[in-house]
Amino acid sequence: MTPPGSRGPIRLGPRAATALALVSAVGAMAFGWPLLAASGSGLAHSQDAPWLFAALLPLLLAVVVATIADRGLDAKAVAMMGVLAAAGAALRPLGAGTAGLEPMFFLMVLSGRVLGPGFGFVLGGVTMFASALLTGGVGPWMPFQMLAMGWVSMGAGLLPGSDRLRSRAETALLAAYGAAVSLAYGTIMNLQGWPYLSGLSTGVSFIPGDPLHENLARFVAYCLATSLGWDVGRAVLTAVATLTLGPTILKALRRATRRAAFAAPAAFADPPARAGTGTGTVIGTDAGTRTGPAAPEDPQSPAHRP
Repeated sequence: MTPPGSRGPIRLGPRAATALALVSAVGAMAFGWPLLAASGSGLAHSQDAPWLFAALLPLLLAVVVATIADRGLDAKAVAMMGVLAAAGAALRPLGAGTAGLEPMFFLMVLSGRVLGPGFGFVLGGVTMFASALLTGGVGPWMPFQMLAMGWVSMGAGLLPGSDRLRSRAETALLAAYGAAVSLAYGTIMNLQGWPYLSGLSTGVSFIPGDPLHENLARFVAYCLATSLGWDVGRAVLTAVATLTLGPTILKALRRATRRAAFAAPAAFADPPARAGTGTGTVIGTDAGTRTGPAAPEDPQSPAHRP
């Protein structure tokens, strides 16, 4: 059976998988630490975001370097990543954040499905970084968006049936996944903004040091009251775009990966010998064709006459 990490034409080797697991562990701690913070800590994501961003970029680079070392990412793959990241960054402003509509989600899902989890994670992070620069959305939330989008695209590469599931069944699977992760993305991003409500006298405020179950109950109420409508709009758009445009884009991505031949090993061979170099020539006979030494040139031949 094919290991999950090796799915897709761009394989995820052991070193890349280790780097990816490290990035995900750091991200999970960055998102969830407020739930475990002591009372009176006074910490908020506005203070830890620069440190997270400083740690995230080297870790993303480590995933890329490890993937290259595992022979999973070459110049052709980097070029494709640049094209897809540019397309995703251009798609994001089209929704302008209206009702949570973000058209880039379905492209990240489809790209991760075709090109694999390692490529998908790096693509998601790079695309969100590029779109933040394009739209001026640079802030303490950006490293968290990069991590969350990386997980969205990586999860698509880990879905089952990548080698046998095609047509409507695959499109339906990706549409359902896209809707689910669109909701999950909004929920996990709330963990980045929710600690800013610390100290406010509301029923959904974050209270450092409170029991975990009480803070979780307030967090659920906060999600329902603030972001659910936006998340549902994002989920509906992602599912509809995947169902309508997904088959065409999947075919285009798979055709591009076949032509790029990411998994084909490089082979070098000596050039074929040319006739008349003394290495041999083909001589025709009545009985067939045989190979013999090159015949000496006749100085009386027409080619040598004055």
